Amino acid sequence: MSSKLRNDLLLFLAALIWGASFVAQRAGMEYIGPFTFNGIRCILGALVLVPVIFLLDTQRKKKNLLEGTVALTDEERRAERKTLLVGGLSCGAVLFVASSLQQIGMVYTTAGKGGFITALYIVLVPILGLFIGRKVRPILWFCVVMGTFGLYMLCIKEDFSIGTGDLLVLLCAFGFAVHILVIDYFSPKTDGVKMSCIQFFVCGVISIPFMAVLETVDWANVLACWLPILYSGVMSCGVAYTLQIVAQKNTEPTVASLILSLESVFALIAGMVLLSEKITLKEGIGCLIMFAAIILAQLPSKEQKLA
Repeated sequence: MSSKLRNDLLLFLAALIWGASFVAQRAGMEYIGPFTFNGIRCILGALVLVPVIFLLDTQRKKKNLLEGTVALTDEERRAERKTLLVGGLSCGAVLFVASSLQQIGMVYTTAGKGGFITALYIVLVPILGLFIGRKVRPILWFCVVMGTFGLYMLCIKEDFSIGTGDLLVLLCAFGFAVHILVIDYFSPKTDGVKMSCIQFFVCGVISIPFMAVLETVDWANVLACWLPILYSGVMSCGVAYTLQIVAQKNTEPTVASLILSLESVFALIAGMVLLSEKITLKEGIGCLIMFAAIILAQLPSKEQKLA
């Protein structure tokens, strides 16, 4: 199996896990507050990765010993630790903002709609890339118009108002677009699994004061929603985000965001099957327009086809 195909499959699996996670997040909000849910699931996700890191480090040391690999100098190790720490802190801070907005928004919207609105990061990633010197193809601006119209069909009510949950999830899409770009910068430079572990600890720790001040933690309710927390912590955080970081090492951010945007389809299907959610004809058309914009935004240019 080629490296490209392997990375694409890892990103596809991450999208599948995240799509189902919208259902878990929606179900969890029936019992506990968003910061409580996020804090617990992120710390759980980090803890799940600790034995994985230990196992991978042990295997790496054995491999280096057998191959006679030259050990890093003290200066190189310090530089590597600094990159890992800065990357983990940056990813964790951005993840806290994005996931908190998403989790609060899920209180007021459906899992299917939340998944589709979040997927707008596919269009936002190359646009935000303008600020770091990346070019934007003309077709992308057409996709932005399409995505905006699809968002209108999906979210705007008859009185031209947008639901609170839809607006918060829309803001979270900007956060996840930034998260993808931050990962794209740091993942080739450091250990992906370790960076993923650090980002979850950071996100979980930042959630704690908000949880203490803004929410009342009822541990009976926490235990009552153990399954959504377990799935979100172990699968969505521990597994899917790590798959994203590992796979993005050798994948262009726009390609990665295309594959990851499939979570919107999985979220819609999971919401309809598991939560009996329904969408109107207008909302369905909005979903189709947004998804068409998402796919069109990632079609290769003539230069890319010739390369």
